[in-house]
Amino acid sequence: MSQLVRRGPLPTGVQNFRKVRSESLYYVDKSPFALQLFSQGEHFFLSRPRRFGKSLFLSMLQELFSGSRDLFKGLSAYRHWDWSVHRPVLLLDLSNVNARSEGSLDADICDQLLDLEADAGIERRHATAPGRLRHLIRTLHRCSGRRAVLLVDEYDKPITDALDSPCIARLNRDYLSSLYSVVKSCDASLRFTLLTGVSKFSKVSLFSSLNNLNDITLDPRYSSICGYTDKDIDTVFAPELPGLDRDEIRKWYNGYSWGGDERVYNPYDVLLLFDKREFRAWWFETGTPRFSLAETLVRRHVLAPNLDGMHATDELLSAFDVESISTQALLFQTGNLTVLHSEVKGGQRHYRLGYPNREVRASLNRQLLAVLTPPPTEDDSSLAYSLPDQIRSARFPEMAKSLWAFFSGIPHDWHRNNDIDRFEGYYASVFFALLNGSGLDARPEEASSSGNLDLAIVARNRIVLIEFKTVPGQTGSGRALQQLKAKRYAEKHLASGKPVHLVGVEFSIKTRNVALVQWETAGLEEAGQAHSQEFIAGNATSPGSGTQLRLGQT
Repeated sequence: MSQLVRRGPLPTGVQNFRKVRSESLYYVDKSPFALQLFSQGEHFFLSRPRRFGKSLFLSMLQELFSGSRDLFKGLSAYRHWDWSVHRPVLLLDLSNVNARSEGSLDADICDQLLDLEADAGIERRHATAPGRLRHLIRTLHRCSGRRAVLLVDEYDKPITDALDSPCIARLNRDYLSSLYSVVKSCDASLRFTLLTGVSKFSKVSLFSSLNNLNDITLDPRYSSICGYTDKDIDTVFAPELPGLDRDEIRKWYNGYSWGGDERVYNPYDVLLLFDKREFRAWWFETGTPRFSLAETLVRRHVLAPNLDGMHATDELLSAFDVESISTQALLFQTGNLTVLHSEVKGGQRHYRLGYPNREVRASLNRQLLAVLTPPPTEDDSSLAYSLPDQIRSARFPEMAKSLWAFFSGIPHDWHRNNDIDRFEGYYASVFFALLNGSGLDARPEEASSSGNLDLAIVARNRIVLIEFKTVPGQTGSGRALQQLKAKRYAEKHLASGKPVHLVGVEFSIKTRNVALVQWETAGLEEAGQAHSQEFIAGNATSPGSGTQLRLGQT
């Protein structure tokens, strides 16, 4: 086993560029993006999920415009920036402001403005925050002879933190709208502006008076402005890789895209992985919103199978406001879905969204399962541990028994306690969330000429294709396995050289449990070895041949 030789301390949780550089912490050079932005325009907006490096990027900009040349030795900006020009910089940090009660936001903003006034030696002349900010910008321009720079970190947090109190959220939104309008009124005194946050609020609400911002959120040129690329992992963090499975790092944490071809890793995940040397959902446990995302999805009747493969337009992804937040925008802007593909149709860009990686797929589905089902028992915890191995090793009789036992523990009327009130939708969501939440990479297959497969699980040594059906009575029909075979879903996977297993799962509306599970291995018909095996609940019979495993009573 290779020995870990750490090149420098890991900057886990460090958002200050001066600290990172002066203490020789690991740093992925993002200064080329700063140079590109400065040459391209003046006023910009960037949305990224929490803990993706936005604050560190703004801190780097602050030092760049302030002329801190020594901090950039070895970075791209060191050779390509005009260090003879120092610009006055104003940084507003809204990440920790108190915005949960009326008036608290104004008090915190005014405290920050007081510090900025003191640092610049400028006397306060106005009572309101917009007036004070406007005076600061214009006075700095006049006194320095240089147009100023305004940076706003987590511009939207006072709104998103108060979404469970709509009245406070609207007050904060209106307050910030007035504050940010200063950018337009001070255009002649501002050379560069960048607002960053999680949400992209619609222009008719927060930015109704600020129409000169260039939104680079989905600009392919800036797709990796935050986050780490594969190249970054293999070069900058090369000393951290020994002892870790490189493919697993990619599957767990890579996959985020904002319109570009290159996908990026969540920095917070990667740094904690290198520190703890353990694959876990580091970001999901700390980077999700204050409100329950899973409960919101259930209230909106969003089915778990439909999350992977949602479609959206530019307008839908930016439809984020206190009164109206589209499901696609909510999932995309919080980092739970990312862009898988985009294309222009009829003059409008369309996006297909999906899970970025294994961490988010498993974590979000575990949250959904916790909302959709009763509190877990010891047996449920054992199932979550054993189910992935049962499927990956093709132990389908055990898998069928596990599914039957799990659904047996859900009270018959439990689906009525959830807002996904259609029986079929409720149990389909539980089934899909159970598989994905157990750590399986269970993905809806892309559409083919013969139809859409429910789920495909691609493991290292085999491929499992699953079709889910509901039946009205207590007896399974065999339609799920029949459809898998009739649609010839296995054909595209046979060339992989791995065994391809077809699994049909049928759920009884009457008994509210698994009625029939059938399975067989594809490609054996030509060899004369084709046979089906099945699990039948209770004393029912079903078509097909092979082993019948009878469990429980209907």
